[in-house]
Amino acid sequence: MLQERVEPAWLDAFETVLRRCALQPGDTVAILGETQSRPVLMELARLAVARIGADAFTLTLPSVFVRGEPVTRSTGATPAIQQLGPVIAALQACTLVVDITVEGLMHAPELPAILQGNGTTQPRIVYVSNEHPEALARLLPDDATEARVKNHVKRLRGAQAMRVTSPAGTDLSIALQGAVAGGNWGSTTRPGTLTHWPGGLVLAFPAAGSVNGTLVLAEGDVNLTFKRYIERSITLTIENDYVTRIEGTGVDAELLRSYFEAWQEKEAYAVSHVGYGLNDAARWDSMALYDKRDFNGTELRAFAGNFLYSTGANETAGRYTRGHFDWPMRKCTVVLDDSVVVSAGKVND
Repeated sequence: MLQERVEPAWLDAFETVLRRCALQPGDTVAILGETQSRPVLMELARLAVARIGADAFTLTLPSVFVRGEPVTRSTGATPAIQQLGPVIAALQACTLVVDITVEGLMHAPELPAILQGNGTTQPRIVYVSNEHPEALARLLPDDATEARVKNHVKRLRGAQAMRVTSPAGTDLSIALQGAVAGGNWGSTTRPGTLTHWPGGLVLAFPAAGSVNGTLVLAEGDVNLTFKRYIERSITLTIENDYVTRIEGTGVDAELLRSYFEAWQEKEAYAVSHVGYGLNDAARWDSMALYDKRDFNGTELRAFAGNFLYSTGANETAGRYTRGHFDWPMRKCTVVLDDSVVVSAGKVND
């Protein structure tokens, strides 16, 4: 097991990312964490900010534990802020927020207010994924990935439809009219925006009633919520956004059925977002080399050529739930209108 302590290479990585986020001496930085955040990430952020000469404060909130619901993972929405006005105001007043909460602010209900700023200052946010710093240091943002993501964001936003197929039997049709699309390359310099590190993917949150077809989770695809490679294929029937049938034998299918059912709500079965990975430095096989507690899995969402299908909350479609699955899938072909952007798991630039 890797040790969690400050290493020079990891501190260098944090400094590199903060400089790519245009942090300057004299800027104000909030290092936002919670009681279950990795202490080493908080310390690396603090030291990197000090190297640059910005002014920083650390805000550590109590982690929230909810009784009476299933174990919650991979939501992208920290519940730690709890709509506390003084916390939101403090973050609004910063140049940069380094988000080291466990799940991150990406889908947190307080995010729009934070990004709006206070009328004088408008912050930008970099969410440091809850990874071991060894993984973060391997996956630094770079100019090539940034250019690639920006190009594919334009292609995704300009498309009317996405179709996804695979040799395993996936055949999915996704209407993109009314979808909210974007991308992430691991850094941001623009006020009022959020990025996450590691980055390297594009996503769309489809409007209601946009997704239909068959999704086959094949051997070697990834159930990131469970941090588990699929060993027996599972066939999902998707009708008007919702998983209506789960076919398959073995523990992979049983775990999927059990976790879906545990939420006891229809919205947990609906599509959250769809997209594909563009980061050549990210590796599909990396999950096999980490203990579960060391690994959050953003790398698996970003490895080049994966198709990412996720269920759960989708504000674009007006759906809210804390149940969430992320499935990075290999060997898929992704077509935007008539343009093949991913061919059998290989990105077409």
